[in-house]
Amino acid sequence: MALELFLTYIILHMASIIANFISSRKKVKKQYRDISKILAFSLLPLSGFTTDIYVPSLPDMAAALHTGNLQVQLTLTLFLVSYGVGQLLIGGIMDSYGRYWISLVSLIIYALSSLAIALSNNIYFIDVMRVIQGLTVSAIIIGKRAFFVDLYTGEKLRHYLSLFSIIWSLGPILAPFIGGYLQMAFNWSANFYVLAITATIMVVLELIFSGETLKKPKVFDLSKVTKAYGSMLRSPPFTFGVLIVGTAYSITMIYNMTGPFIIEHHFGLSAVTAGYASLVLGFAWLCGGLAGRITREMPFRSKLTWSNNLQLLLVTFMIFTTVLLDNSYFLLCFAFLIQVCAGYIFNNLLTHCMGMFPENAGIAIGLAGGLNLITVSILSYGVVELLPARDGLNLGLSYLVFAAISLMARWCIKDNRNK
Repeated sequence: MALELFLTYIILHMASIIANFISSRKKVKKQYRDISKILAFSLLPLSGFTTDIYVPSLPDMAAALHTGNLQVQLTLTLFLVSYGVGQLLIGGIMDSYGRYWISLVSLIIYALSSLAIALSNNIYFIDVMRVIQGLTVSAIIIGKRAFFVDLYTGEKLRHYLSLFSIIWSLGPILAPFIGGYLQMAFNWSANFYVLAITATIMVVLELIFSGETLKKPKVFDLSKVTKAYGSMLRSPPFTFGVLIVGTAYSITMIYNMTGPFIIEHHFGLSAVTAGYASLVLGFAWLCGGLAGRITREMPFRSKLTWSNNLQLLLVTFMIFTTVLLDNSYFLLCFAFLIQVCAGYIFNNLLTHCMGMFPENAGIAIGLAGGLNLITVSILSYGVVELLPARDGLNLGLSYLVFAAISLMARWCIKDNRNK
């Protein structure tokens, strides 16, 4: 435990030094704007990489740390909870105190915490580091999203905003594929060494090419922020909409938490195969997002209705098929189609929820994103405890729980609208 305490001290001390060094708010230089834009886009998939790169290593991680499956799955949940809570809090702070230095210090802490995880063999210390990673990633992502809002307007801004979900999807697609090979060649800790090295490289590039983009800092008024939160939470279309978004993302997260155990333990396949399976399902999420962009002119309610119904139908077929034929190919085919529906619902509805309160757009984005991740954390961990990572039937039943919650939330929105 002495090593873990020493690493924690190093993380906090280094962050303090860097914060003092860059507190002067270095402005982004005009000649470096295109490079800093590429760096901002490059950091958007960081949350997906942080959750998915070690997914194929979960079984090996449980064995190496001499702990249970549920305990290593908790590392995913803790990251999502802190990532969600961070989004609720950090937006208003960045509006008042700047984007650059907060996101840069967060990136440094993230790199050090990744290294600390790789060096540790204590699951409880890893849990603490995952909470720190969730908070720092929330600051990094919000800072880089705000980068585009600060520097661009009109059609150019809308173009960049429309690319966010597609670029974010690269994380769930590429991370488990890379992680599977890292697990095969080394072990679970190699994933976090790669995250630490990548983040360190990005820190150096950020120091050279990026800078502060906030033009007019706002006075941080907690009472106004709290009042805005209250009005949003009292809106049933917003709250139930975020719940539906959470169930859509939970479908992806529940596979991340259970899929590697099913692939490697139940079907007896390798970690590389588990990585390829996650790669395919990440591509399914991207297909759902692209389908959402293609059909953006269709009536919103009808899109939500038929996609939710189709998802429920596919889940039902998956359960019956798994009972009759327990086969990895059939499981992945159904999981692929279900995650296409989930990606479609997520892309359409999250954008809709974020746009419900244009007068408080920043707070709405943070609240919708934060509540979504907290919902995902609670639902996914609760369901995986109820239906452990055993076989395809349990995975199908997990999907059924999320599809049913989504259906009930949609009925609540419809009932409220009728009243």
